[in-house]
Amino acid sequence: MAFCITGSMDAAHDMAQESFVRLLRVNIPHREGSFKAYLSTIAYRLALKERKRESARQSLESADVVDGGPSPVDEAIRDQTERVIFRVMQSLPVEQREIIALRFFGGHSYEEIARIAGVPIGTVKSRIFTAVRNCREKLRHEGVFP
Repeated sequence: MAFCITGSMDAAHDMAQESFVRLLRVNIPHREGSFKAYLSTIAYRLALKERKRESARQSLESADVVDGGPSPVDEAIRDQTERVIFRVMQSLPVEQREIIALRFFGGHSYEEIARIAGVPIGTVKSRIFTAVRNCREKLRHEGVFP
């Protein structure tokens, strides 16, 4: 009976064993009906629960899992884009590259960059403007920037 309900011989064996275990745990005086009917009722209910549980598990397995993270293709594109950006930044003159690194990767303000680099704030602004313009042109040429 359990095999017919669950479709699994292993599950049917488990249901039969669990039925006997439950029968031994409960202390119900036999009133009417047969022992076979009582044991079959336990097995039947266990089999129904197992089928329902298995059905829910299969529907979860067949569902598309969306983890919200980037796909492998997105990661590959991002990695390639980062390599191109790094190569473009490396092609900048040293003074522009240093200022850009302090600003965009270091998160420093113009005033902080001026103090760190030992140059006037106007020079910092000019180098950032020129570096960004040069990067934009090179990235457009590489097809990374529209």
